[in-house]
Amino acid sequence: MLLAVGAPRIVGNATEPRLRFVEQTKPEGAWAGRRLLTVDEAPAFELSFWCGTCQFLFERLEGATTTFSPDGADSLAAGPDGLDEEVISQFAALLPEGRYQPLLLQVEPRLINPSKAGDYFAEEQVATWGLESFWGLPAYPRTPYYRTYETAIDADAHLYEFVVPMVPPSWNERDRVTAYAAHLAGGAIPTAVAVSILDVCAPADEQGPDYYTHWALAHFLLDGHHKMQAAAETGRPLRLLSLLAIDAGLAEAVQVADLPTLRAATPQTRSRAHA
Repeated sequence: MLLAVGAPRIVGNATEPRLRFVEQTKPEGAWAGRRLLTVDEAPAFELSFWCGTCQFLFERLEGATTTFSPDGADSLAAGPDGLDEEVISQFAALLPEGRYQPLLLQVEPRLINPSKAGDYFAEEQVATWGLESFWGLPAYPRTPYYRTYETAIDADAHLYEFVVPMVPPSWNERDRVTAYAAHLAGGAIPTAVAVSILDVCAPADEQGPDYYTHWALAHFLLDGHHKMQAAAETGRPLRLLSLLAIDAGLAEAVQVADLPTLRAATPQTRSRAHA
């Protein structure tokens, strides 16, 4: 469910952001370096390669070791109904200066373990790209993650949404997860916060039985790791404040502009008729 959309705006930290979307130093003979999300200058996630024909990717690296919970979280615990400009400013200070669009979503997360049931990389992605040619295996994100939403764009394109924790759920404190589960059971809908990118990927030619364009909306979780796990375990909804990094994804301007409308559409799985 899409609850609120903010106007795109330039925000962020122009001097010392803690998170950056960067290109790693290009190896000799290569046309581009790896695309990364860094935390405090350390590689935290490898992202989809720049070409747009390679498969979608978020792969956890050694730099993904911390969360970014604010000192005062009263408004996040209460779950504001609209966009909270103070919260947006607080989290924007962690990010590189750039164009962002705030989105307030309501999600019902499902925890996914790589190579287990529901894993996008082992199921939908393999159906389009096939197995990785060298390893003979699906892409491996090296982290559990959450699936929250998907919908058809048309017969040739489908939108998938993911929430990617900066640290795995096994690092969460069990007592805090239990407390949030009770909070959710009482009817509360707290808010988590993420920085997000939209990658639009499709193979250059047909490689698997289900060829189409994958729109992948990835929310990298800044605050709310315990809340997200509690919501997944209890089947309760949670609000997610997304700061969509407009220029950091692999998507054209018109595709990013279409995203709020697509995210407000009725959820829909990809038809088996296409597979």
